[in-house]
Amino acid sequence: MDMDMDTDRVELAYTPTRADILTGVLVRERLRRLHLVRWGFTALFGAGALLTLASRQPSPVSFVLAVLCAVLIWSTPRLQAHHVLRTVSWQGEYRASVSGTGITVETAHVQLLQRWSVFRGHRETRDHLVLLSRDPNILLVEVLPLRGLRSPEEAERLRALVGRRLPPL
Repeated sequence: MDMDMDTDRVELAYTPTRADILTGVLVRERLRRLHLVRWGFTALFGAGALLTLASRQPSPVSFVLAVLCAVLIWSTPRLQAHHVLRTVSWQGEYRASVSGTGITVETAHVQLLQRWSVFRGHRETRDHLVLLSRDPNILLVEVLPLRGLRSPEEAERLRALVGRRLPPL
């Protein structure tokens, strides 16, 4: 049994925001290299819009459709974040406990224990610690906003605890 299983614990309390969820979506997208596909299609439709304007008989409908497609493809992560926020925001405040056992997340409606074995690794952003699942499509993304910690010193403890369990990605 690990010595730090019950003694080393970091607590977070936060209400999820669109920025939290967008960070998780963007980290997942970058790890899967989907940002290259998204930017490629955005550029393709953007170029199509410019070519439509440059043609001898520009079609307003074609131009608008190409611009609309480019904007929708570019904004996909933001649309996903908005949808996820609508799905989870009704649960109110989240209380997360990170320990040697795993991560326990609790709201007024649910309690979930995620053992370390479900995750493949972590990535840190300026304001978040993002944990990504082992499955090939990375369907599970756990975002721990550092603003949910009680003090800045807790951030170092959280980084150390997660770093002992999961490799950086």
